[in-house]
Amino acid sequence: MASTSGTPGTTGPAALPRASVRLRRRLLGGVTALSALALTACGGGAFGTGDGRTTITYWLWDANQQPAYQQCAEDFENSQSEYRIDVQQHGWEDYWTQLALGFVSDSAPDVFTNHLSKYPEYVTRDLLMPLDDLVERDHLPLDIYEEGLTELWTGEDGARYGLPKDWDAVGLFYNEDMLREAGLDPAQLQNLTWNPEDGGTYEDVIARLTVDENGVRGDEPGFDKHHVRTYGLWMQGAGGDGFGQAQWSMYAVSNGFQYTDTNPWGTHFNFDQPAFQETMTWWQHLIEEGYSPAFAVQDGQQSADQMAAGNAAMAMDGSWMTGTFTGIEGIRVGIAPTPIGPSGERASMSNSLADSIFAGTDHPEGAWEWVKYLASPACQRVVGEYHVVFPAITEAWHVAQQKFAEEGIDVSPFTDQVEQGTTFRFPITEHAGEISALLIPAFEAVMSGAPVDSLDEVNEEINGLFEED
Repeated sequence: MASTSGTPGTTGPAALPRASVRLRRRLLGGVTALSALALTACGGGAFGTGDGRTTITYWLWDANQQPAYQQCAEDFENSQSEYRIDVQQHGWEDYWTQLALGFVSDSAPDVFTNHLSKYPEYVTRDLLMPLDDLVERDHLPLDIYEEGLTELWTGEDGARYGLPKDWDAVGLFYNEDMLREAGLDPAQLQNLTWNPEDGGTYEDVIARLTVDENGVRGDEPGFDKHHVRTYGLWMQGAGGDGFGQAQWSMYAVSNGFQYTDTNPWGTHFNFDQPAFQETMTWWQHLIEEGYSPAFAVQDGQQSADQMAAGNAAMAMDGSWMTGTFTGIEGIRVGIAPTPIGPSGERASMSNSLADSIFAGTDHPEGAWEWVKYLASPACQRVVGEYHVVFPAITEAWHVAQQKFAEEGIDVSPFTDQVEQGTTFRFPITEHAGEISALLIPAFEAVMSGAPVDSLDEVNEEINGLFEED
């Protein structure tokens, strides 16, 4: 077990002070232009209730997952009489801003869903409560989770800052009827190959599924790339805010790309590598050929909505979107794995979320009891029953897999990648906010036609952040 501050056997957070002056100063240094109105509008914090229970606030960003966690909250409340849980959902676009405001104004939630790209920065600002002493005190088993997930939430300092709640993978969603109309069999999508030179059989399928306004396909003479009715592959965003998880990560890594020198805690990024820039050049090529929408066309448009409207035949997206795609009314949607790249293997970025405790919580023991319950088989089985995502506990994600199967949905394109070891972890580094601020405009520019080698400069700027440490 990783060592942590404090003496083993103590109550851990009960002995921890609330947010310190140093903590607030660090926060104020990282968040600027905060208005008084915004500060007072941010919810959070724990408070008493009329029945004598203490309320623990819990934030998450996915509305699709809220019902499952609301059920967990009710079950938790029924299991004891000391705490009540206030589940609050904030959309992804507002979530992190609201959380930052809450940290500064001392009104952050007691417990919140955390992301691998965010927590290193929170650790350096003393915003998260270490959990090691509590895990040891309560003899919490860590071997019930999918292999490798618990290690992701151990910081560079050796302390644990979250308990895993789920995992994800990326796959190819497709309109089955459009596939058959194009003369293609779903079985053909199970072993597609890709390379940055000609796109392989993967690009052949994308071209075949692309149809212009006159009904001409992308692989037929007379195809008009300037007036496309249905794109073979819909792209959603440029990927700068999530390291291209559902946009380009699977292609680049299967071409031999490595994000950082080490992962986790890398200090040198490689967006100047030929393996990466070849991938981005191919991605630009799909847009130039009219097989995928230009960034100005697709920016802000959800892939599932575009498939529902008939504007997209296929879309690469995350396993968390399975219910949204397969729930499109009047369209039969299938799922295929990511294509096999030049490395000879397919690849899928796999992220894992966790529940973390705000270091400034008024009720650390109650927050811990809730986090412990969230990470328990009881709650994660409930999450599996709702089958929006794959829970972190192996037994529970098998429940989700079975629930999907009962609805006729084959999720093996996701689960096979985990079981076959073809997933790779989300880059975990410090300076997440600064890196994102550099990457978002850089990738949007490339997807709008800027030279791919313009990424050399932004890569140098990112690496300069670590040289300043």
